Amino acid sequence: MDRISYLQTLQEQKKSRRFDHFLSMVHQVGNCPVRLTNNVIGGKWKPVIFNLIVHDVNRFGEIAHLVEGLSKKVLTTQLREMEADGILQRTVYDQRQKKVEYSLTEKGKTFIPVIEAMCTWGLSTGGDVKTP
Repeated sequence: MDRISYLQTLQEQKKSRRFDHFLSMVHQVGNCPVRLTNNVIGGKWKPVIFNLIVHDVNRFGEIAHLVEGLSKKVLTTQLREMEADGILQRTVYDQRQKKVEYSLTEKGKTFIPVIEAMCTWGLSTGGDVKTP
């Protein structure tokens, strides 16, 4: 049974507004919208990097210094992926020492309420969530 048929079978079984809403979102974008969002901004480091840039920590060295456990190679990869996805803009300043800053694009700015909600939720748990 393919995914769409399975979803339709579930819809018949569940008969709930929440599931109908979920199914309409899947039909609208062709996949689960949470999965699509996670593909762009998910993972271990992207939300952390994004949050720093929102709060004006926007240079490679600053981010690398503040995020414990994040290698420069992984940071470079994550920044490039977010730039390719249209979330970040990379600006190179032509100075004696090369200066690069990252900023949010208009598309990236639409994610600010989500990251703020994540921060609020994280603060509200008081650190009582077990992490791997």
